[in-house]
Amino acid sequence: MLGLPETVSALLFDLDGVLTGTAALHKEAWKQTFDEFLVKHGIPDEPFTDHDYAAYVDGKPRADGVRSFLAARKIELPEGGPDDGPDAKTVNGLGNRKNELVLRIIEDRGVAPYEGSRRYLEAARDNGLKIGVVTSSANGAKVLEAAGLTPFVQARIDGNTLREQNLRGKPAPDSFLAGAKVLGVEAQHAAVFEDALAGVQAGRAGDFGYVVGVNRANQAEELKEHGADVVVDDLAELLEEV
Repeated sequence: MLGLPETVSALLFDLDGVLTGTAALHKEAWKQTFDEFLVKHGIPDEPFTDHDYAAYVDGKPRADGVRSFLAARKIELPEGGPDDGPDAKTVNGLGNRKNELVLRIIEDRGVAPYEGSRRYLEAARDNGLKIGVVTSSANGAKVLEAAGLTPFVQARIDGNTLREQNLRGKPAPDSFLAGAKVLGVEAQHAAVFEDALAGVQAGRAGDFGYVVGVNRANQAEELKEHGADVVVDDLAELLEEV
């Protein structure tokens, strides 16, 4: 059914890059944020790259992404707090600057779901499978609503949930396990759908029944190496296997 093992009764989808094209908008906002920061830090000749996004930021909670990237560049900033302004010279301030930018980009350009992903959600719903969204973004509800996907979703775990419940972000499995719990299923009966290496790693670490890697960034081999059972370029490919 739907290209998945028969034991799977619930589906846990990452949002940005799996259901919607907003991962590209997040990457754009991260690049602008970090490049401006690096210029101010006196190292303009080492801009933020696609590799940096995949290795340090993609799929992780906002502050974790900032910490990872800065550590890779051997830059230290004070932690600050979640309510720091976007101009604060702190980890949280830099993350909030990025969030301000991505919200502006989303407002200007809108959000559209991948057509193949929408078809897959429709098929999953029609076949009676439980559907959850697990995203590190604090903007999950806004993106789902803007993309017209809210009616498909029975459970949502997002960046706000992680903070409220003190859950570790991806690559730890906590957020996916929380999603499975809300849907009332054990991990082995749930499938994880992820485009980020950290997310695939989280699915494997949580012993989920099936991990689908979605190859939006030309990293099929890396997705397999991090734990994907299967890698597709579009979720509609799984429908074609039925």
